[in-house]
Amino acid sequence: MRALLFLFLFPLLNFGQTAFNDAENLYTNKEYKKASLLLAPFVAENPNHLEAIELFGDANGQQKKWDSAIEQYQVLVDKRPDNANYQFKYGGALGMKALTINKIRALGIIGDVKHAFLKAAQLDPAHIDARWALVELYMQLPGIIGGSKSKSLEYANQLENLSQVDGYLAKGYIYEYDAEPELAEKYYKLAITVGGSVTCYDKLTKLYEKEGKTNQAISVLEAANMKHKRNALHYQIGKVCADYNVQLEKGVYCLNVYLENYSANDGVPKGWAYYRLAQIYKHKNNSQKALFFINKAIAELPDIAVFKSEKELINTL
Repeated sequence: MRALLFLFLFPLLNFGQTAFNDAENLYTNKEYKKASLLLAPFVAENPNHLEAIELFGDANGQQKKWDSAIEQYQVLVDKRPDNANYQFKYGGALGMKALTINKIRALGIIGDVKHAFLKAAQLDPAHIDARWALVELYMQLPGIIGGSKSKSLEYANQLENLSQVDGYLAKGYIYEYDAEPELAEKYYKLAITVGGSVTCYDKLTKLYEKEGKTNQAISVLEAANMKHKRNALHYQIGKVCADYNVQLEKGVYCLNVYLENYSANDGVPKGWAYYRLAQIYKHKNNSQKALFFINKAIAELPDIAVFKSEKELINTL
């Protein structure tokens, strides 16, 4: 009898697992809405399937449905309060919700956000993401409700012990946020020396742009390109040249290289490269070429308002 019952139930069990596997594949392919639609009934029927609950929360979070994500992560935290990653995700979803509501209501959430991140860090001494979250939280909160640069630096030091490059990036972030660009520059340069990832170069580039040091920003991007050989960096160089009216010939060259070697993996559509070329030729007072490239930009991406505004400016040359 038991054997017959198992054989009867097995197709149903298998169907349920197939639904979860399908949802995982949808999530991996960034089809978050479809994944959520599969997971909602699955989670309702399998309230102890923690992987499915977590994936449901993740899919909701990717769609910025913070209340739904919080609901799922709350279930996980209640069932497994000693799981650092569940605490971290719960705190993260609460924090993202706090950014979308008015400041008075957000104040009522901040305590729970901090508690969840602190709990995650306490539970897992090697949890890098939780420490990054605490670095940012303590810097961004006003002192009157618990913000603290010294606390932020404390977690940056913990990060440095776990991952030197993360520690340097965290300290760069702290000093940049606190309007100490020389110290921020020092730590971003150390991050480049130790790690050298595209992210490290990007942080220093953006700092230089913010400080108006556009030639240094271009030099950092060129160094990043020498190391990583990524076509997307050609666009970034051209963008800086166009935005700040510097090294215009270099900007033209890099944007043309970007267009010649373009693939969807480069991230920035070709229309934006044409727009940057139009900007550069506008700076050079070459209205004919500027108009040519802005028309190409509009043909590629007809709904981008800034392209149309740029065309109006070019027509006044």
